Amino acid sequence: MEEGPYKCVRDGNGTVNRVIRMGTRKSQLARIQTDYVAEKLKTLYPDVHLEIVAMSTIGDKILDTALSKIGEKSLFTKELENALERNEVDLVVHSLKDLPTTLPNGFTIGAVLQRESPHDAVVLHPKNSGLTLDTLPDGSVIGTSSLRRAAQLKKRFPHLEFKDIRGNLNTRLKKLDEKEDYAAIILAAAGLKRMGWEARVSQVLGPEDCMYAVGQGALAVEVRARDCDILEMVSTLHHSETVLRCIAERAFLRRLEGGCSVPVAVNTEVKDSVLSLTGAVYSLDGADSLKEAMETSVDPGNKLVAAADIQHVGVTAHNVPQCAQVAAEKLGVDLADLLLSKGAMEILTTARKLNDAR
Repeated sequence: MEEGPYKCVRDGNGTVNRVIRMGTRKSQLARIQTDYVAEKLKTLYPDVHLEIVAMSTIGDKILDTALSKIGEKSLFTKELENALERNEVDLVVHSLKDLPTTLPNGFTIGAVLQRESPHDAVVLHPKNSGLTLDTLPDGSVIGTSSLRRAAQLKKRFPHLEFKDIRGNLNTRLKKLDEKEDYAAIILAAAGLKRMGWEARVSQVLGPEDCMYAVGQGALAVEVRARDCDILEMVSTLHHSETVLRCIAERAFLRRLEGGCSVPVAVNTEVKDSVLSLTGAVYSLDGADSLKEAMETSVDPGNKLVAAADIQHVGVTAHNVPQCAQVAAEKLGVDLADLLLSKGAMEILTTARKLNDAR
C-alpha cells in the first residue's frame, strides 16, 4: 500500500509500517555490504520494513576499459543517485571510496560506518603460494585496476610489472586462478574480508609499501538531504573516528581535485584525540612523488555545536562534534595546500595527461 510519498506495508496486527528501500549495486560484495547495513538498521529499528533494490552502474557495465580511462567520477554511483532523486529508493549503500568528494545537490552522506582495514592486500596465483611481492621472480605481472597502487608499487618493487585487471572481486579472482596472466593481484583487504576470503590474503601492504585510497574500507549511506527522518535514522550508524578520518581524507582529495584518473594516497590515524593525516601524490610510474604529514586535535572539549544543515565534504554527522569535523576538514585542506605549494599540481596534471594518452 502507498501512503503519502512513502511506501508502507500493513503487518499481521494491522499496524502500518513504513518501507525503507535501500539501493545497491548488483555485485555480490555490494549485496553483502548492503545486507550488513540492513541488519544494523533492523536491530535498531525492528518495526521498519527494509527492501533492497539492486541495479547496475556504468562501472559494472564497462569491463574492458581501465577505470581511470573512462573519465567519469561517478562510475559506481550515478544510477543509484538517479534512483534516489526519483524517490525509487530512500537510501543508497556505497563503498565510501566510490563516492566523489562533491555530491550532487540535494544529497548527503548520512552515515559512515566503522571502517574495516583500509589497507591493500596481495592475492597470489596458487602456484606462487608462500611468496611475497619482494620474492616474486623478476618480470612477474601484478594485476591492479588502480593507478594509485601501481604508482606506489612500481617504485617500491621495480622488478615487477603491473597490468590492468577489471571486473568485480569474483571475476578478478577467477582471472587470477584460471589463467597464467598474473602472478598476483592487489585488492582491498576490506572487500576480501567481507566476502569471507581472508584465507586468500598472502600479504597485507602497510603504509610503507602502499598507502590506501581516500575512504577505503568504510561503508557510506547516502540519502536525500531533505529527508530529515531518514537522515536521523541512519545517523545512528556513524562511527565518530571513521567519520573524522574520512572527512580529512576527502577534504585532502577534493582540494587536490583528484579522482580515479590520478594517483593520490592517504594514511590516517586517531590517537589520544589527535588526528594525523599523511597524504601523497605520485606520477604514473611512481618516480615523482610528494608526501607530507600533518596532525590536529579533534578533542571536542566543551564545544559541541548542534548544526542542523552543515556538511563536511558531503558528510552530515550531527552526532559527531562539529568542532572536530571542522578541524578534520581543515587538516585535509591544509595538507593539500602544503603539497600544492611544493608542486603537486604539476605532478597530477602530468599524470592525468599521460593517463589520457595511454
